[in-house]
Amino acid sequence: TQISPTGRGPPPGKKFRNPGERLRKKRWDLNELPKFEKNFYNENSEVQRMSQYDVEEYRRKKEITVRGSGCPKPVTSFHHAQFPQYVMDVLMQQNFKEPTAIQAQGFPLALSGRDMVGIAQTGSGKTLSYLLPAIVHINHQPYLERGDGPICLVLAPTRELAQQVQQVAYDYGKSSRIKSTCVYGGAPKGPQIRDLERGVEICIATPGRLIDFLEAGKTNLRRCTYLVLDEADRMLDMGFEPQIRKIVDQIRPDRQTLMWSATWPKEVRQLAEDFLKDYVQINVGALELSANHNILQIVDVCVESEKDQKLIQLMEEIMAEKENKTIIFVETKKRCDDLTRRMRRDGWPAMCIHGDKSQPERDWVLSEFRSGKAPILIATDVASRGLDVEDVKFVINYDYPNSSEDYIHRIGRTARSTNKGTAYTFFTPGNLRQARELIRVLEEARQAINPKLLQLADSGRSGGGGRSRFRNSNSNNPNMMYQDECDRRMRSAGGGSSSKDGRGSSYSRGGNSRDGDQSSSYRDRSSRDGGRSYSSGSYDQYQNNSSSRGGSSSAGSAAGNAPPPSSGPQPLMAQQFNPPQPMMGLMGHSPFQFAPPPASLSGRK
Repeated sequence: TQISPTGRGPPPGKKFRNPGERLRKKRWDLNELPKFEKNFYNENSEVQRMSQYDVEEYRRKKEITVRGSGCPKPVTSFHHAQFPQYVMDVLMQQNFKEPTAIQAQGFPLALSGRDMVGIAQTGSGKTLSYLLPAIVHINHQPYLERGDGPICLVLAPTRELAQQVQQVAYDYGKSSRIKSTCVYGGAPKGPQIRDLERGVEICIATPGRLIDFLEAGKTNLRRCTYLVLDEADRMLDMGFEPQIRKIVDQIRPDRQTLMWSATWPKEVRQLAEDFLKDYVQINVGALELSANHNILQIVDVCVESEKDQKLIQLMEEIMAEKENKTIIFVETKKRCDDLTRRMRRDGWPAMCIHGDKSQPERDWVLSEFRSGKAPILIATDVASRGLDVEDVKFVINYDYPNSSEDYIHRIGRTARSTNKGTAYTFFTPGNLRQARELIRVLEEARQAINPKLLQLADSGRSGGGGRSRFRNSNSNNPNMMYQDECDRRMRSAGGGSSSKDGRGSSYSRGGNSRDGDQSSSYRDRSSRDGGRSYSSGSYDQYQNNSSSRGGSSSAGSAAGNAPPPSSGPQPLMAQQFNPPQPMMGLMGHSPFQFAPPPASLSGRK
């Protein structure tokens, strides 16, 4: 038995130790620290000429609220921010026409060296709001020397968000030779350590992995003068507050700190009070929980057993659209795998992502989704925040999340920047507790509210049931005004509405020809006969068909399970699937081709 140095028994197990316990809070003497510059903002002459009325009118129009003293005037163009030419060149290549609301007010604040809190919905352009000023900040600091840590540190809650921020940092920093790296768990430490030891000006990190490296002495934060906390509310939700505090203790107190969040709960407010000095708070939109108003939200009240058939009907509508990139959110990893397997079995080009996936597989799946080779992504909440794909047109909440905050972040994966999108939600009586919150979110976004959702919320308030009220219901929307309103909004949003001549029938998975006077809207499909469900017994017929097309006759292969592995690990979704074939005479043809697995994954030893 191993004895501890004190001779009082075995040493404490490392597995359960406190993250960062070996890090000691630094005692900083500002008189001994080298001085650094952080105010680089010169107000443009056109901005100077803006009257106070002009400023207030612009903020009102953009729904910008400012709290704090000494906030600069907003900039109405990238030229007004007076970024260096190497930054402007990249902005012009990206075809950005004008700053978003959070950028218009955030750029001058960040460039002037002020601490700030930015609160805005997802997809509002927060990443550029702090990265472009960070590049200017870095280029005004002395060059890194051997053993120096990063000048800019960005803390992010998930590896997906960290990778996306790192990509933006690379795109905008390469012209001035700014090096960046991404530090996160679930990937080999060696390459990350090598980047840090070679020296990087920007480090984007998740708190857990960074704590490990700081404790091991693989990097330090002595040179860090620009700190960003991205999605601070999410990091607190995930329990990272102790790690964040340990990390911030390693950074000089006169740093510039920028905190970004989608919500403003008391926990985030306390963090801001502890970390920021004389800060200005910028809020875009409503301060309370709110959804992006560019998203059309449609709630389908149903029972659990109806979800599969409704999903089939909905996907037929979506895949008939020219732009059909879709994310389907589910509650558990098991359901994520099961639903993906069933959809691929039936010919849908779907892939999945969740916390148990290896990092190479996650990267490949997201690459296939972004490229459009697999336009359907099934995910748990691991992808609900920070997953930035510009052209996602539809989000489907197959399972309603545990909170309305998670709901807002899920549907925020569509309608990025100034685009529009559509979110469908299957809401069951089992979600009764969230009904009132969901109604408040819909009301704030000025959405039409399904009368059945109101009935369900009222039944919960009165203590009655409500499950039997919706069983075997042919029409989800009993109020024709709600039906018409949803159709009108879908047409105006340009997504998932009526069929156009023969296009709808050519992509219909059911192969039924549609009459000219029959609407193809989602509400009409719920009453059609012959709709297939994933639990309707069609799998046996699929197995019978599979042998006739030369495919494997084993149930595992037909269901989308991986074939016997070759040498080396194989991702679940990295195998070639047979193209969709007619099932029970209902499927018309197979428009989708599955992409082959990447060579780096399929041939890895």
